[in-house]
Amino acid sequence: MSHPFAFAGHALQARPSGALYWPERRWLVVADLHLGKSERLARRGGSLLPPYEVLATLDRLEAEIVATDPAAVISLGDGFDDDAAALALSDMLCDRLRGMAWGRRWIWVSGNHDPSPVCLRLPGETVDELADGLVLRHQAGQGPDVSGHFHPCVRLAGDRRRCFLVGRDHLILPAFGAYTGGLAIDSQALAALVPQGLAIACGTRALPMPVGTVRQAGRSGRHA
Repeated sequence: MSHPFAFAGHALQARPSGALYWPERRWLVVADLHLGKSERLARRGGSLLPPYEVLATLDRLEAEIVATDPAAVISLGDGFDDDAAALALSDMLCDRLRGMAWGRRWIWVSGNHDPSPVCLRLPGETVDELADGLVLRHQAGQGPDVSGHFHPCVRLAGDRRRCFLVGRDHLILPAFGAYTGGLAIDSQALAALVPQGLAIACGTRALPMPVGTVRQAGRSGRHA
């Protein structure tokens, strides 16, 4: 079950998957897909991960597209784990992305992992940021804005769960990618951006909880 909330005068929905839906625009917004992370790690001599993260992430994204039938899909940066990972996607995966984009607008916002324009085999357009009612960008800047980058997470009943972080000036989305890490909401970086507001945990349903003077007790994590 999604959680409806207001940000900067707009009615939005936090989906349990970690996707954001904007009913007025019919926009589906995701952040930090990090497609190709396992390929990038192997290429650079890092840890070997099972090479299924692209399929797992696209399965989840496709389910969200089927559920919401958006007019546009917007990826808020780090859609790929680096520019080479986008080029390394198989023809089958590129075809699948083109199928998901059929009949709708598809926008890749540039991130710190993937600053270059998306390759021609993939659907959509690449922008540095998108301003249309709200400013959508990869990393929080002058608010009010919607961003990703930090991969916020929260501890709930002993479990570490991805979460939306909603403040007065910033709405920070959780990482949508299957192999992404997370940063606790009480970290210095996130506490500075959202000292008070709302965390919405992802899972079987989107679960809201206040963020304020008593912050999450977990230690800060790392994001990748």
